Amino acid sequence: MVARWKICVGSAAVLLALQMAAAQTKPAGGPVVAGAVPVEVQRHIEKVTSCLAAGVQVKGEAAACKTLAAQMAALHVPGVSIAVIHNGAIEWAQGFGVVQVGGAPVNANTLFQAGSISKPLSAMAALREVQDKKLTLDADVNTELTSWKVPASAVANGKPVTLRELLTHTAGFTVHGFPGYATGDAVPTLVQVLNGEKPANTPAIRLESEPGSKFSYSGGGYVVMEQVLLDTAKEAFPKLMHDTVLAPIGMTHSTYEQPLPVAMQANAAVPYNANGTAIKGGAHTYPEMTAAGLWTTPTDLARYCMEVQLSLQGKANHVLSQDLTRQMVARGMGDWGLGVQIGGSVADPYFGHGGVNEGFESEMIAYQHHGDGAVIMTNAQGGTRLAEQIMASIATEYGWPDLKTVAHEEVKVAPEVLKAYEGVYQLQPGVTMTITLDGDQLQSQLTGQGKVAIYPEADGRFFLKVVEAELFFEKDAAGKVVSVVLHQNGQLMPLKRLMDEADAKDAAAAKRFAGQTPAPGSEAALRRNIAGVQAGKPDYDQMSAGLADATRQQLTAITAMFAKFGAVQSVTFNSVARNGADVYAVEFEHAKTEWRITMAADGKIDGVNFRQVQGP
Repeated sequence: MVARWKICVGSAAVLLALQMAAAQTKPAGGPVVAGAVPVEVQRHIEKVTSCLAAGVQVKGEAAACKTLAAQMAALHVPGVSIAVIHNGAIEWAQGFGVVQVGGAPVNANTLFQAGSISKPLSAMAALREVQDKKLTLDADVNTELTSWKVPASAVANGKPVTLRELLTHTAGFTVHGFPGYATGDAVPTLVQVLNGEKPANTPAIRLESEPGSKFSYSGGGYVVMEQVLLDTAKEAFPKLMHDTVLAPIGMTHSTYEQPLPVAMQANAAVPYNANGTAIKGGAHTYPEMTAAGLWTTPTDLARYCMEVQLSLQGKANHVLSQDLTRQMVARGMGDWGLGVQIGGSVADPYFGHGGVNEGFESEMIAYQHHGDGAVIMTNAQGGTRLAEQIMASIATEYGWPDLKTVAHEEVKVAPEVLKAYEGVYQLQPGVTMTITLDGDQLQSQLTGQGKVAIYPEADGRFFLKVVEAELFFEKDAAGKVVSVVLHQNGQLMPLKRLMDEADAKDAAAAKRFAGQTPAPGSEAALRRNIAGVQAGKPDYDQMSAGLADATRQQLTAITAMFAKFGAVQSVTFNSVARNGADVYAVEFEHAKTEWRITMAADGKIDGVNFRQVQGP
């Protein structure tokens, strides 16, 4: 098994995810090269693809690596496409493997779904509307929305939602991401997605925190932005993207059309599951185009990266002015700009984004001040791990200041010294890191994940062997450990050690998750909530203010839906979710549903939502 510790972004907080991928021995295809490749460039390609680090390198230990073909086979990734930017130009772009098992080879023009890499480009379109004075970054978006409005909410504390907040994931909206719609499934309108109305397969997109108060990654916020663009531009979103961004940059093999037009399907990769089986029905359809709708190639995304690099210098500006481009890549809350994540040092930052759609996973990174970067696209779940390994190999070969493989030196520390680091450390509410000592080995366990060994490199400094990440523990004047800083991908994320009474409750919640035990009274509260809604008389006194507000707004529609479900037949506890919500299977006379309920400290329901699994 190969383990991976990676920063993922959740709807309520930045999460750290540990993913596992089983090995396979099926060989992958070789590179597809268009035209003659200079000897020096070919040497770079061979160095990048001949040795992907299988883990973090440790001084004194033999460096383990695999060829790209071997790692593609191990991770069940049929096809990969890579574009490398060097000194302000695309130095090489090649395909490896096949578009589908037994099919044609991947080439530089093979299309992949970009997943969330759709966001940086749709953000650029929104900023172009700002530049053309059709939108304003800091105005209430409800003044621009006509087909739908951001519902009033008590959690907003009277503050409006702005376009800037939508682009920076600080607007406070729910819904992290979208699963898309399989072939043959009914596809909702954008307003149905916003309201969580059937056939939408995600909950209503609603405010869960005060706009501008915190960073919380939300694909839902980008759907709100899509509606803003539709209502102001008054044209189809794929055409708007083509005219304002794709065509001016020269992205000739890209489209936001969903589903992909028939004429373009012949050169599109087929998506695969992590176990090597094809996604049933092929690529999913994403009406949430701003968040996940882009079909493209690494070469076209490299052109986007170079446009940003040159626009920062005032040398391109086919879409945005130098000033707006600088605003786009300025590091803000959560290390995000307007549509892009910012990493690296203050002196030499990079911008980028990852992308995950059903059966497609990709990575894009480019430096702001020197013309280097890379885009890697794959057609399989688990492709992100492969893309990160390729990116590390590229970074090492081209001498980037970040992301390259680093050799650590493990030192010996007595168990009684290691014990001082034990404790629960909180990244954000509901997201904790638990440090425990098992024998003489210190272990780290993130919310919802398994244990990962951490190794001492110096006093208070530890590293992981499964992924390039470091932990820096901080002590107070008395020498007691009070916090830890996680360093990964050029980002520093502080976690506070939980010690006081309020913190103890968070620690208890983390323990409840680890033990998969529901919160006391959550089942009874869920039953009362369902019964109240069915009767059209919910007990608002037993809900948080935000939940009560949302329930009042949606009561008529929910009551009508429940009328079709019939009486409750059974309520069965399934699990505790990563965010601390208790997950229940609720079976009605005519429907099967899954519910998630979060309880507040005072015994009230803090949040509740459901999805229909089967029924009318």
